Amino acid sequence: MAFTASELANIANAAIDFHFRKGKVFSNTIQNKPLLAKMMSKQKTFPGGKDSITVRAKGDYTTTIMGYTHDDTVTYANPANIKTATYDWKEIHAGISVTMTELKKDGISVTDSANGKGTSNHSQRDMTMLANLLEDKLEDMSEGTARGMNDMFWKDGTQDSKQVPGIRSFILDDPTSATVVAGIDQSASSWWRNRASLSINSATPSNQNLVNTLQGEFRQLRRYGGRPDYFLAGSDFIEALEKEIREKGNYSDTGFMNAGRTDAGMADLSFKGLSIQYDPTLDDDSRSKYGYVLDCKTIMPMVMEGEDMKQHNPARPEDKYVIYRAVTWTGGLICNQRNANGVYSIA
Repeated sequence: MAFTASELANIANAAIDFHFRKGKVFSNTIQNKPLLAKMMSKQKTFPGGKDSITVRAKGDYTTTIMGYTHDDTVTYANPANIKTATYDWKEIHAGISVTMTELKKDGISVTDSANGKGTSNHSQRDMTMLANLLEDKLEDMSEGTARGMNDMFWKDGTQDSKQVPGIRSFILDDPTSATVVAGIDQSASSWWRNRASLSINSATPSNQNLVNTLQGEFRQLRRYGGRPDYFLAGSDFIEALEKEIREKGNYSDTGFMNAGRTDAGMADLSFKGLSIQYDPTLDDDSRSKYGYVLDCKTIMPMVMEGEDMKQHNPARPEDKYVIYRAVTWTGGLICNQRNANGVYSIA
């Protein structure tokens, strides 16, 4: 089978006569992924199961008190208020292939042709090698996997039924819009709703609408024991908040002066001691005006035991000189207390 145009271009780019720096490929499009970093740090395992991960949630109470005297009749309650939230687990794959011909053109021979585990460099490879083609493909798989997982954790699952529904499947822009979320009827259980306040008017910074809204919302997020610990926002949301702070002149002496120089910049923002982190993915998803306040004790990925970024080196087909590399992840994303999390946006 002949090389495709993209494969030929890839080989050519790795073997041109002159390059800025041998062996180094400079990526120009890698962004921070704070949500992914947080989610993977909170990951817990589960042993398996037929289709889903379940957690128990409770918001209603039956037992109460009553007064009595002498031989008054008293009553007894039989509480039955436990709800079950259900989250499906999914199987996620990322993989690459590379032909042995491509590697030979890059001065690399495969020593174990069954699965491509071993490679050796040609003795004078440094005379022609300007970028390690195999390492570049593996780096592409690593960054591509990270981008895909990050995108998956941000979205609501409607983009692909075989991917895990992310935080927007249970932190809804309109918490009253859906009837059932994770198997619990939120129309009958108002406690099973996230906080939300959208289209906050930030056109006049001196009105402090955004700051005042967040002030009240933090109280509500803590109302039932929530402890907000992660604040992610898009660029427009952060800029609106910066304008409100500047409007009231909340600069410190150190903010204006630094070693005798005037600094017109503002330090990174925080709210009630919680750092507000810029997440570029929100800008990419046309949600630059949004901010998410999370209690990450209530949200976490669950990965099946032994299936966390499992590496695979599939054997090559007997009739093709192609080697393969892959990673798989099997798990889901759960939330056990939605009312400790909120979404906010400016108009």
